[in-house]
Amino acid sequence: MSGPHYNIPVFIPGLACPFYCVFCNQQSITGKCKAPDEIAVKHIIDTHLSTLTPGEGTIEVAFFGGSFTALDMEVQNRYLEMVKPYLEKGAVSGIRISTRPDFITHGILINLRSRGVVAIELGAQSLDDEVLEKSGRGHTVQQVETAAGLIYDHGFELGLQMMTGLPGDNEQKSLNTAQKIIELNAATTRIYPTLVIRNTPLEKLYARGAYFPQSLEEAVNLCAKLYELFQANAVKVLRTGLHPSEGMLNGESLVAGPFHPAFGELVMSKIWQNRLISKTRDISHYPLTIYVHPSDLNAAIGHKASNRKILEKEFGKIYFKSDITIKKGALYVDHAR
Repeated sequence: MSGPHYNIPVFIPGLACPFYCVFCNQQSITGKCKAPDEIAVKHIIDTHLSTLTPGEGTIEVAFFGGSFTALDMEVQNRYLEMVKPYLEKGAVSGIRISTRPDFITHGILINLRSRGVVAIELGAQSLDDEVLEKSGRGHTVQQVETAAGLIYDHGFELGLQMMTGLPGDNEQKSLNTAQKIIELNAATTRIYPTLVIRNTPLEKLYARGAYFPQSLEEAVNLCAKLYELFQANAVKVLRTGLHPSEGMLNGESLVAGPFHPAFGELVMSKIWQNRLISKTRDISHYPLTIYVHPSDLNAAIGHKASNRKILEKEFGKIYFKSDITIKKGALYVDHAR
């Protein structure tokens, strides 16, 4: 189906996850968040559907928040059955789940496929064994590669999520992880800079000076590079940066790290800043008019007009204009007198 894609998110606390990653406060979250019952799931789906126009895009129910396939099979099936009536009447086109790479088997995938699941996102986080070990992930790179191969071979849309700034990580390792995600045939990814959350092992490391989070600028710059790499290799970036509603993040739980409520906007502004500087590097000091596709106009101007301000220091007055004939992601600079 053509058109936009919509997820109807259903948060399932990580009740089944046997691991305690250094960055995760899932154990405290599960004490505060009750797993939704059938009435709650139906309410979530119906509420979202009431805001959408049927036939104007792809709509999927997305079970996020925990390791879905680590749940008992009976529990998995119970949740999947809740979506079945919506699948049968065509209100939604499929189900998306997120899970860990060490809870993927042929049997699990056959069951998921038979019950309407079309996309599986794996929390790979890193494809460097040292980083995985220091982060307490409890799985190896090989397990990610094996699970990704099984998911791809079974015909699911494969998503591989990654994090930057984990213990033992650096820019080159993150770029290597992105390259491996591309090589594993991922269709989608999410990029999450590591945040220090209260009541986690990472908070203790941070408190004693054994862990230093990325600065906001470092995280934005790296995510911009990763985004461009993924885009050049046809991997769709579904999100950059953690949204306050994800993982129950709030002002009280955040201790340190590169959080910004408009992180994704900052990343897109940086991407366009790089493009604009590259395109105008050899232009003399004339007023400039920059044409972009209408969907790119805000990102090109930049978060709080940051890109306009940077260029105005160099060229004086800058005009940004939209042009439907220009390809998305491209720009044309007119610098005639």
